Amino acid sequence: MKAAQINETGPANVLQIGEFDDPVPGPAQVLVRVGAVAVNPIDTYIRSGTVALPLEYPYIPGCDLAGTVEACGSDVERFQVGDRVWGSNQGLFGRQGSFAEKAAVDQDWLYHTPDALTDVDAAAGALVGITAHLGLFLHANLQPAEIVFVNGGSGGVGSSVIQLAKSTSAVVITTAGSEPNREYCRQIGADLVLDYRSAALEDTLRQFTEPRGGVNVWFETQRQPTLDRSVAHMAQRGRLVLMAGRDARPEFPVGPFYVKDLRAVGFAMFNASADEQRAAADAINRLAADGLWKPKIGAVMPLSEVAAAHQLQEDNTLGQQGTLAGKIVLEP
Repeated sequence: MKAAQINETGPANVLQIGEFDDPVPGPAQVLVRVGAVAVNPIDTYIRSGTVALPLEYPYIPGCDLAGTVEACGSDVERFQVGDRVWGSNQGLFGRQGSFAEKAAVDQDWLYHTPDALTDVDAAAGALVGITAHLGLFLHANLQPAEIVFVNGGSGGVGSSVIQLAKSTSAVVITTAGSEPNREYCRQIGADLVLDYRSAALEDTLRQFTEPRGGVNVWFETQRQPTLDRSVAHMAQRGRLVLMAGRDARPEFPVGPFYVKDLRAVGFAMFNASADEQRAAADAINRLAADGLWKPKIGAVMPLSEVAAAHQLQEDNTLGQQGTLAGKIVLEP
């Protein structure tokens, strides 16, 4: 089979397409013919060496995948040949990465793909959907009709937060940098969409939230959060969710934070157990089946262009170029 590989960490051009033997599934594994994979910032951090992991070379990167079951190990009970599946959490902790024509995946990290989703959709929504669900429900305990604020509503995580929060009748506020992206956020359910460049942003946010008691869940997706700003807009006993900004060292407004009885929670999706991630995936599948979940896709490229895809991701995650809204999906 063909797969993307690196033999050393470094810039995007260390990625190459190589030939590998088809993987053989273990007793609890499923062999998936991959239909689509998604590029995530964590993939670029591992490839570049920014996140130092013990890697065996050649290393196949990639966390997310969607495809069709070709074979099942002897202990597999949840799937059978021909099932359409999607999953995440690959390429880590000794698992094979997903950027390949085939992948052997433990059944605990796979989920059935609803008919409403293509492989491209399912791969695009895998990591970001599970991340959004874990943050909103496992960690922030979002309740119906609460107010959620999420930065960057047209991105992968941000658009996922909007859709999942609206499924509980939450009031959702978000930001976006262009009118097409703001209109997209409105279409998927955001109640208030702000131009993050606007000089009136803070006043508009305050006028909207203060009569309602403030923001209950502030879901921060930015790499450099401004906690003074966040805390100022939050409601009593609000929850601040942090899932980005690995190198960030912002000032922390201790006084305003504790007098509001606020809570801050940080989490990395990869730390969640298989059961916790499956609960999130099952909820996402139900929403997709009801037409209430559709991941945002920014670009679809062939796997052969994996280096260019990684560069595009870096240009937007680290370079803040603003040339990507949604997920990059690769097709083997």
